[in-house]
Amino acid sequence: MNEEGKETKGFMDVRSLLLFSTLLRVLLILYGEWQDAHMEVRYTDVDYLVFSDAASLVASGKSPYERSTYRYSPLLAFLLVPNSIIHPSWGKFLFSASDLLVGLFIHTILKLRKVPENLCTYALLVWLFNPFTFTIGTRGNCEPIVCAMILWIIICLMNGRVLQAAFWYGLVVHFRIYPIIYAIPIILVLDPTCFQYGLKPALSSWVGEGSSTQSKHRTARPNSSCGMWIALTSMFTRARIMFGLISGAVFFAFTGLFFYLYRWEFLHEALLYHLTRTDPRHNFSIYFYHIYLHYEHEFSVAERLISFLPQFLVQLVLIVCFAKDLPFCFFAQTVAFVAFNKVITAQYFVWFFCLLPLILAWSKMKLKWTGFSCILLWMGAQTHWLMWGYLLEFKGKNVFLELWIASLLFLAANTFVLIKIIQYHTYSPLFKRIGFTSSNHDPTEGKKSH
Repeated sequence: MNEEGKETKGFMDVRSLLLFSTLLRVLLILYGEWQDAHMEVRYTDVDYLVFSDAASLVASGKSPYERSTYRYSPLLAFLLVPNSIIHPSWGKFLFSASDLLVGLFIHTILKLRKVPENLCTYALLVWLFNPFTFTIGTRGNCEPIVCAMILWIIICLMNGRVLQAAFWYGLVVHFRIYPIIYAIPIILVLDPTCFQYGLKPALSSWVGEGSSTQSKHRTARPNSSCGMWIALTSMFTRARIMFGLISGAVFFAFTGLFFYLYRWEFLHEALLYHLTRTDPRHNFSIYFYHIYLHYEHEFSVAERLISFLPQFLVQLVLIVCFAKDLPFCFFAQTVAFVAFNKVITAQYFVWFFCLLPLILAWSKMKLKWTGFSCILLWMGAQTHWLMWGYLLEFKGKNVFLELWIASLLFLAANTFVLIKIIQYHTYSPLFKRIGFTSSNHDPTEGKKSH
C-alpha cells in the first residue's frame, strides 16, 4: 500500500473513532435523561444544575451570581442560555462536542510532530474512551471546553500563530483561572533561538523508540563582549512582548466587562474565591481535614495562601526542567498542581488526561508491567479513598481520620506515578533551535505563518 493509501486509511480510522465516540456520548446523554427521571441517584452532575440556573438568570437579565455556589465566569452562563430556550441538555451536547474537539486536536498535534498514524490512534483511544473523560461532558461538566482551548493554544504556537495563542490564553485564564500555571513555560518556549516572530517555527519530530529529531547545527555562540547584551535583549523579544500584551489585554477586557456588569460579586466569586478557598467538605486533598477541624476559626489571608507554597515550588522545578518540552511540561505541571491543590475533585483529573495522549509517543514505559502497575496504583489509591468517602457520606460513620490517611496515600500515589512518568520520558523540545540571529537561520526550517 502506498503512502497516500496509508494516510487515507489512517484518516478513515480516526473518522470512525470520532463517529463512534459521538454516538457513545449521545447515547449517554439520552440515558442520563432517563436515569434522572426514574432513579434516585442522578446521572447529571450537580454543577450542571448550578450552570443551568445561572444561565436562566442571565436569560432573564439578572446576575448569574444570584445562584448560590455559581463561581465561574459569566461566559459559561451565557453559553448555556439555550438551556432555557432550546432544551435543558444543550450544555451537555456543547460540552461533549468540546470533548470530541479535544480528540481532534490531540490527533492534529501528534501529526504535526510526525507521530505514526497507529500511535496517533492509540493516543486518541486514551482520550475518547477513557471513562473519566466521556462521562465528564455527558454529565454536564464544563472542563472539556477548557481542555479544548488549551490544546488549541498549543496548536497555534506550533504553527507560529502567536497572536491567536495569546488571545485564547487570555480567554482561558479568564474562563478558568488554573491555566495561569502555563504562563512561564509559554513565555520561555518563545525563545528567539527557537522561535522567530512572523516565521513558522521548525518542530522537533518523533523518529521512533521514544526519541526525537534535534536541530543538527549548533547555535552560534556570542562573543564575550556582546554576550550580556544578547542575553538581556533576548529576554524581551517581540513574540514574548506581543504574547504578554495580547493575553493580558484579553484577560482584563473580559474581566473588566463583567466587573462593570456584576461588580464585586463577580470579582469575588469568579476569581478571588479560588485564591483563598477553604472547603470543609471531604475531598481528595490532604488539606481538607485540617480545614474541617479549624473551619470555625477564621483563616487569615496568609494561612489561606500558604498552601500555595508547595505548589509554587514544585511548579518552579518542573518549569526549569521541562519548559522547552512544552506538552510534557504542561502535563507534569497539571498533575502536580492537582495533587497539591487545596481542593481536589474527580473532574480535575480531566485537566491532565487531555494532555496525557500528547506525551505517550515519547515514553519508554511499557504497559506490561510498569505502565499497568502505575495505572493499578493510581486507581487503587483512588478507590481506597472512595471507600472511606462512601462510609462517611452515605453511612454517616466518623471516618475523617481514615479518609485523611487515604488522601495522603492518594498524594503519594500521584507523586510516585508522576516520578515514574518523568523517569521513562524522553525529553524532546517542541521547537528546533535556529540560532541567535537571522544570519544563522536556515530558511528551509521555517515558513511564514498565517
